[in-house]
Amino acid sequence: MTTDFKQIVTIIFSVFLLSCSSDETAPAPSPTTPPVVTPPTTPNPPIASTINYLALGDSYTIGQSVCSTCRFPEQLKASLNTMYSSTISLKIIATTGWTTSSLLSAIESQKPESNYDLVTLLIGVNNQYQHRNFSVYEKEFPELVNKAIMLAKSDKKNVVVISIPDYAYTPYGKALSGDQSATISTEIDKYNTFAENYCNNNQVAFVSITDITRLGLSNPNLVASDGLHPSEAAYKIFVDRMMPKIKIALQN
Repeated sequence: MTTDFKQIVTIIFSVFLLSCSSDETAPAPSPTTPPVVTPPTTPNPPIASTINYLALGDSYTIGQSVCSTCRFPEQLKASLNTMYSSTISLKIIATTGWTTSSLLSAIESQKPESNYDLVTLLIGVNNQYQHRNFSVYEKEFPELVNKAIMLAKSDKKNVVVISIPDYAYTPYGKALSGDQSATISTEIDKYNTFAENYCNNNQVAFVSITDITRLGLSNPNLVASDGLHPSEAAYKIFVDRMMPKIKIALQN
């Protein structure tokens, strides 16, 4: 083998070793960390600058035995004021002891304008408490829903119906003799089932809060000082439960 050839072979071999050494010592690529994607927050839907709210009902709407700002329509108004920059105007047509007949008469006599952006309706407990024939509720509850729609600018989207609380789960209800408590709950369920089915069949929002009131004996903070009606804390939970449907009602 000639000297020149040996030199060529040596050079090629050296280059090969350098190449292998370079590959072995090269740092391994670091794994790519995917970017953290923060999901967009859903803004509150736009609503009008002024909201006219009408609350129809009985003692549960007027807030028997709680302060004037503790009843659920006032708490709802306060929540909407915090949530939006709108001006909330509230009118309440409700009195302790009113039945569906009483509320229909009051609407007829007061003649509220049909310009409300939101109408809530909670009625029926006194039909049950006063042992009115259930057929009266079957006839008058749909009439009240239709009145509420008319008052809500004839737009059923603006109406939210709330279920009847169960007063059997209060100190007052517990003190009743015999099996009256069980009878109360059964009859309240009957009223609420009719109301919910009617609302569902007519595309009117219905919010059930009855289960909240059935915690009244295990959680006395949910009962007002009279031992019968919901407390401010209970009404706060009502409003939280209602809010998703309220937001939909107020969308432009």
